[in-house]
Amino acid sequence: MTRTIVSVIGTRPQYVKAAVVTRALRSDGRFSEITIDTGQHYDPEMSTLLLDDLPDVQRARNLDIHGDDEHAVMARMTAAIGEVLTDQKPDAVLVYGDTNSTVAGARAAAEQGIAIGHVEAGLRSYNTAMREERNRVEVDGISTLLFCPTHASVENLAKEGITNGVHHVGDVMYDAALTAREQVADMSTTRLPAEIHEPGSALATVHRAETTDDPARLEKVLAYLHDVAETIPGVLVFPVHPRTRAAIDAAGLSTSNLHVTEPLGYLEITYLLMHVDTVYTDSGGLQKEAYFHRVPCVTLRDETEWVETIDAGWNRLWTVSEYAPRREITEYGDGHAGRAIADVLGDRVG
Repeated sequence: MTRTIVSVIGTRPQYVKAAVVTRALRSDGRFSEITIDTGQHYDPEMSTLLLDDLPDVQRARNLDIHGDDEHAVMARMTAAIGEVLTDQKPDAVLVYGDTNSTVAGARAAAEQGIAIGHVEAGLRSYNTAMREERNRVEVDGISTLLFCPTHASVENLAKEGITNGVHHVGDVMYDAALTAREQVADMSTTRLPAEIHEPGSALATVHRAETTDDPARLEKVLAYLHDVAETIPGVLVFPVHPRTRAAIDAAGLSTSNLHVTEPLGYLEITYLLMHVDTVYTDSGGLQKEAYFHRVPCVTLRDETEWVETIDAGWNRLWTVSEYAPRREITEYGDGHAGRAIADVLGDRVG
């Protein structure tokens, strides 16, 4: 029996995660897979960069839903996804991470009684002021299959009384990092500064709403990055997300001390990670990607859901001056998380 799986994506990290799972599903005769792109990352340049790097993700259904009114966008996403589900009648819906697209996909599936698989289940920062944290809790609460990347995420769910359908499969981003590393080994790019090959260079990204929507916090983060740029021997590369650029301009802030670039594709970011000495970011995914390439990270937030990167000494919060003693992290798996998810779906769905 062929099982129909619908994957709901809409943002950069979800493109990357879905590429891993989609590759596993489409190489397995047990599945027929359909991808819904909500359009949450609607910037044409950003989306084109991502899809050029990730050919496994096909926009089978592009809903093109975005806007400034979060509640209205969420309602439209949920309704539009629901229409696709009514038409396709899938056996399960896969959602990824902690975005509005994640919530909309889970809500639409729950309304129709369709099994929900949550990739990256159980992550917690325990900061409920963050929209992402509230999204994680809601989606985990209604999911049928919870695909956990770490042992800590399994334990977080157990604390909340969620034990049925919980599977520690490893991290799909580790699968993606291993594949990308092979792809960029001999890559050359004219969009990156030659100085990144000099010792002491760094990569910085800033995009979370908690940073960009607060002018005072954004100013503090940029001041911190300016200080870093003045002290490191190399260059600090700063690919600027469109929302971040708009926030910087609106606040009248300067990036003169940073090597600013346009948004970069996933493979170009991987190339940078293979050549810089440090990463500075407010991104959840990039904290892990830094570890996958064994690059120390400084997280520009007051907490992180990836606590094992802190405990293992590869990551620290920007409010902390020293790293913990360094050790390897084994719980992200062996690079076959996508295959593990497909196997669980094959056993538990349909």
